[in-house]
Amino acid sequence: AAAPAAPDNRSETRVKMTRMRQTVTRRLKESQDTAAMLTTFQECDMGNLIEMRKKYKDEFEKVHGVKLGFMSAFTIASAKALQEIPAVNAVIDDETKEIVYRNYVDISVAVASPAGLVVPVLRNVEEMGFKDVEETIAMYGAKAKAGQMALEDMVGGTFTISNGGVFGSLMGTPIINQPQSAILGMHGTKMRAVVVDGQVVARPMMYLALTYDHRIIDGREAVTFLKSVANKIEDPGRMLLNL
Repeated sequence: AAAPAAPDNRSETRVKMTRMRQTVTRRLKESQDTAAMLTTFQECDMGNLIEMRKKYKDEFEKVHGVKLGFMSAFTIASAKALQEIPAVNAVIDDETKEIVYRNYVDISVAVASPAGLVVPVLRNVEEMGFKDVEETIAMYGAKAKAGQMALEDMVGGTFTISNGGVFGSLMGTPIINQPQSAILGMHGTKMRAVVVDGQVVARPMMYLALTYDHRIIDGREAVTFLKSVANKIEDPGRMLLNL
């Protein structure tokens, strides 16, 4: 008997990769081939930060003209933790075989654009407040939406924050943005049963992930850094008191 005819809907479509996608593809593979990547996790109670935002978001927007989100808290918490643990903000110079410690904090943050995600850099975050971070992120968001993001906006960076939580991710292992040495992964906030003061209660919890280059960052430093970020998010007052 004759073989049955193939259905007509089994077609394929080929689309040329954009230059941006080709660059992202190349750099991600370079990162895997270069860094000795390892990921550590920490859970974080978002309750106090959520309450702080709920209490002040309207007044914040009225006074500063920009919305108060969660990214500013994580950006500032990361900047302070990077100053506490300088190795996470450092980089290896392969040519000179030296470790370069930076006295400034430039954080790359993912922003949506018509061409896909772009990663502009917030420079000198160690000198920024919540307003400064939110204004800069909003400015980059507007530029990305208008297709006006310049190459110099995305060059550099000593550390990256990736927020998979906006897409519903529960947990993931982000890939380091070369030539940086670490990347923080934020994820979705879910109500989970946790033990507080001996009682089982429902709390808004987020899993945090830190992927780091084990060639330059030891496990102790990575865990200490991530725990510091989590502590600052769980008790936002610590950021104001530099604790």
